[in-house]
Amino acid sequence: MTNAPLTIPGTKPFDGGMAQKGYALNKMCFSFNDQANREAFVADPEAYMKKYRLTEEQAAAIRSKQVLALLDAGGNAYYLAKFAGIFGLNMQDIGAQQTGTTKEAFMAKLVAANQQPDWQAAQQ
Repeated sequence: MTNAPLTIPGTKPFDGGMAQKGYALNKMCFSFNDQANREAFVADPEAYMKKYRLTEEQAAAIRSKQVLALLDAGGNAYYLAKFAGIFGLNMQDIGAQQTGTTKEAFMAKLVAANQQPDWQAAQQ
């Protein structure tokens, strides 16, 4: 058995080390469940990031709004979705950034991957 880190093209596996690294970032993003917190962030992002003691790497990733930078900084996709929602982005937008494609192309890829046989016709 090897302790080699797991690699997944286009993303960073979210393991214990990444959870520790991204704790402040993810805690901040979780706070966006509350409308007042989203409004406070939009009003003064720098002060809001200081409140959660983000590292400079995390703050730079937040400023860039780039998903891969946020993942590298310890962000968890589910918490990052809260952040992305502030800007009207959804998980398909995030997936498109991760794969370096347009949202429409990413969604088409999802639909194609989810094509299922017509089970009713196959049973006849």
